[in-house]
Amino acid sequence: MVCQIKALACELPARLGVPLSRLHTPEIRAEVVRRGIVAEISGTTIWRWLSEDAIRPWAHRSWIFPRDPDFETKAARVLDLYAKEWEGKKLHKRDFVISADEKTSIQARQRVHHTLAVAPGRATRVEFEYERAGACQYLAAWDVHRAKVFGRCEEKTGIEPFGRLVDQVMSIEPYASARRVFWVVDNGSSHRGQRSIDRLAKRWTNLVLVHVPIHASWLNQVEVYFSIIQRKVLSPNDFDDLAEVASRLHAFERRYEEVATPFEWKFTRDDLALLMKKLAEKDDYLLAA
Repeated sequence: MVCQIKALACELPARLGVPLSRLHTPEIRAEVVRRGIVAEISGTTIWRWLSEDAIRPWAHRSWIFPRDPDFETKAARVLDLYAKEWEGKKLHKRDFVISADEKTSIQARQRVHHTLAVAPGRATRVEFEYERAGACQYLAAWDVHRAKVFGRCEEKTGIEPFGRLVDQVMSIEPYASARRVFWVVDNGSSHRGQRSIDRLAKRWTNLVLVHVPIHASWLNQVEVYFSIIQRKVLSPNDFDDLAEVASRLHAFERRYEEVATPFEWKFTRDDLALLMKKLAEKDDYLLAA
């Protein structure tokens, strides 16, 4: 009986014919009784049995399953660069690794009333109502091993704005005279496919564009920096105009560099191999189901 209840809790509600997105203990109890698995049982008992095996059908986690047929190969190349390797060889001291992307649609929200500072027994108070003062795009490049950040605000994203970010970095030392500068990017339209590789290599002969697998932006280290500015700069969103947004972002870049160190990247090739094994087992399970 316990096994039957646990098995039911591990089913998607749609497969049970229940019009819910996820199951909670009361719904599981009702379905158990409806199916005649047991005549009467308490929700507490069900919760205790599920807890024994860490089964939590009321919880969920967003995830994008790898769909790139070359996922492992592409991901391995990026992980090698983070570990200062390329095609089986150690990077030269004049090789550099840049992680770049765009953080889109950053709004400037003018609060109807001024934000009140924190006080004893009171958190910072931010007015709920606001007026929109436009939106901008923040493009950033993160030097993986030197902990340097380069950013710019643009009116929109695209090939030309991204090209300006590349020029901003590649035109200064040590990148201008570097042996190679690897740029790790996702598959966004600003830098997608072989055309982007050819275009940037033609303009900067020492630039090597490296794409992460499709739907694997989490492998791009600049996303970690974006999460930092989201917490420390953009939340709560309280700006008079876009000029203030840009000013604060650029000021934070310099402030962050004063204390920044390279990110301690712990996802290695071994972790990648384990992930691919788990995904293969998941595919086998779904096919069997």
